[in-house]
Amino acid sequence: MKTHIRKGDLVVVISGDDKVDNRKGSLPRRVIRVHPKEGRVVVEGVNLVYKHVRKSQKHPQGGRIRKEAPLDVSNVMLWCENCKGPVRIGIKVDEGKKERVCRKCGGVIETKK
Repeated sequence: MKTHIRKGDLVVVISGDDKVDNRKGSLPRRVIRVHPKEGRVVVEGVNLVYKHVRKSQKHPQGGRIRKEAPLDVSNVMLWCENCKGPVRIGIKVDEGKKERVCRKCGGVIETKK
């Protein structure tokens, strides 16, 4: 499954427990990892879970560690800096280069060679 989200993108969670009400203003968050085969993304500070770890040299205390769990890619939308909000994107080919384009304002989000 191919995904429109890439590592380092700013996204907004649009559904699930970590959704922010749009009236209060949604905050964009950075994508840490992308799992395109599973269709999932890991977003910083979203979908936090506890992982219980034993005592080891890496974790001498053991205990519980909070970490981000993957979200489905359909639960996030790309953030457009021009529109200041979540947007759908389109692909535009210009002189042999693919560009991700905002559907609202038409601004280029990123260029890929």
